Amino acid sequence: MVYMVLMYNLIPGMMANLALLANLFFTLGVLASFQSALTMPGIAGLVLTLGTAVDANVLIYERIKEELRLGKGMKQALKEGYSNAFSAIFDSNLTSLITGVILLITGTGPIRGFATTWIIGLVISFFTAVFLTRLIFENRVANDKWLNQTFSTGFSKNFMQNVNYRFMSMYKKSFTVWGIAVLICVVSFAVRGLSRSIDFTGGRNYVVTLNKAAQVEDVRKVMNGAFVNTVGENAGKPATTTVIALGTDGKTVRISTNYNIESNDPMEDDKAETILYTALKKGGFVSQANVDSFKNPDIREGGSIIQSAKVGPSIAKNITYNAFMSVALAIFFIFVYILVRFRNIGFSVGSIVGLVLDTTIVVGLFSLCYGWIGFSLEIDQTFIGAILTVIGYDINDTVVVYDRIRENLRKHKHNLAKTDIQGLFNNSINQTLSRTINTSASTLIVLLAIFILGGDSIRSFAFAMIIGIIIGTLSSIFIASPVAYLVLGKKIENRLADEKMAAAEAEA
Repeated sequence: MVYMVLMYNLIPGMMANLALLANLFFTLGVLASFQSALTMPGIAGLVLTLGTAVDANVLIYERIKEELRLGKGMKQALKEGYSNAFSAIFDSNLTSLITGVILLITGTGPIRGFATTWIIGLVISFFTAVFLTRLIFENRVANDKWLNQTFSTGFSKNFMQNVNYRFMSMYKKSFTVWGIAVLICVVSFAVRGLSRSIDFTGGRNYVVTLNKAAQVEDVRKVMNGAFVNTVGENAGKPATTTVIALGTDGKTVRISTNYNIESNDPMEDDKAETILYTALKKGGFVSQANVDSFKNPDIREGGSIIQSAKVGPSIAKNITYNAFMSVALAIFFIFVYILVRFRNIGFSVGSIVGLVLDTTIVVGLFSLCYGWIGFSLEIDQTFIGAILTVIGYDINDTVVVYDRIRENLRKHKHNLAKTDIQGLFNNSINQTLSRTINTSASTLIVLLAIFILGGDSIRSFAFAMIIGIIIGTLSSIFIASPVAYLVLGKKIENRLADEKMAAAEAEA
């Protein structure tokens, strides 16, 4: 709310904030009518909805500012600002909606909760940003009020105005940088791999409360080598075991292991819980008299298992397949939508190249960083949700830039022969630069709030989103747009060259 007032002045900023509050009110109302349980992933979806709702307001306000700079009156600027911003808002919301629906269909548990909240919020944000604020603005202006609004402050008045960066001329450098980043990620995949959760490997999860506050590293030392497989192809080898802290009391941890996961013996669960109890008691983290008391979640004094879950190998394979399919489907449907909406293969190719490279880099950072960063970077279903959300949001920035390129191509439709296509692409990116930065900055504020205050269960999700937004914003400028230029721009230039040659031959 502070950011919107700082960038767009008191009245426009508070109007955007009113739309945010209305969005929150209606979203909670719809969730209440569904009798939905408000979980941490659901709250993350709610907060991210506020970020995407701010996006729509930023797109509208930046277009109004452009119309005002052209010397138009407030009434006309409002009308054309909302009208010109509509296509970018519609496209960006619909691409996000595509990923939200795929999450809802292919996800399970917390991911479906996140997707449900996000979908509801996206639909409502379209109503509050595009319709509700316009209704109030037009009412005030019709009564000769708010006619002197500038939609800017001293801080933002000249922000990214009259810039002329030649982005298309530096595509070789940007391709090289992205290529090096992807190569590092691929090497990391081969050498370090990924820290896969039991969602993808199969195994057992135990949420345990300890008898005292402890450092998670000390618990890891106690559990290291405690589980040794006795069946299957890994018999005699230590099972993969991970320990992460939950909450802020220092007494709650989540211990995951794939111990004897291939066995169908119903006694293996009891064996695993006994090994867990023995290791923790030996380390001084549990003081229960016996394993039965340790397994009772109602007896927490002295340490106990308060929650447990098991994922079998066949279920893990199914989850892995669904994860790959959900990402592939999201990319495919976005490709088709961009192709249908923009009616040019260049835009589709540019957007998909950007999405694939950005996704690779985000996943690669999880491979590079796990094990030494201060929180869990396990690849689980929540992470897949984050990747799909990154894909949906990533395409938002790209669509905004593409929308302006398409608009400028239409303006020069009858004069393309005299138009510098490379310059047109550069101008389109420069014209939308303030919107690109503002939409990303406002969403990053939201994600930082989730990352800092959201708790351990959602921190890796927020981390993936933060990296995705930063990489995606840069990618829309330095990857997606140059690729579209190379495919589309060169095609136009070649066609014009052929037409000139034909005209010259006809004249001769």
